[in-house]
Amino acid sequence: MTSSHTLPIPRVHPAAEAHEHAWLAESRHPTSEGVVVYVRCAHCGTHRVDMQPHPHLPPTALSAEMAGPQT
Repeated sequence: MTSSHTLPIPRVHPAAEAHEHAWLAESRHPTSEGVVVYVRCAHCGTHRVDMQPHPHLPPTALSAEMAGPQT
């Protein structure tokens, strides 16, 4: 039965496909606390800033992930 008094059902579109980011270093800059690394995900373009306090330690995120360009 069809009624003219019902609201349409909204369609939910996923904001982004879930994936593990593949971070690529775009630039790196030495500081007094270590090396600041600006990274971008090769898949979705998301950006993040990391800090690598020592050359033998992996970088850790300093910033939140910022969405890349929408395609």
